[in-house]
Amino acid sequence: MDKICSFCGKSDIVKKKVQYIYKKEDKFMVINNVPCDECSYCGERYYHADVLKQIEREFDDLVNGKRKAKIEVAVPVEEYAELVS
Repeated sequence: MDKICSFCGKSDIVKKKVQYIYKKEDKFMVINNVPCDECSYCGERYYHADVLKQIEREFDDLVNGKRKAKIEVAVPVEEYAELVS
């Protein structure tokens, strides 16, 4: 039986590896090649619970100093109202 997208109702769901951005409070982690199911029609993504739990564990280890990230980057942060004024 085909999976149905709960957002658009289409049944064209494909397995992909994507970039996932995890945010907790004011900290971020970018993870590449995360497996998911994605609707080819609307782009809605579905992640398995075990994948998301692993990402949370890795994030906590980074924040608590148990491991270091392979790459760290500076990210500019802006307020929208200041950009359009």
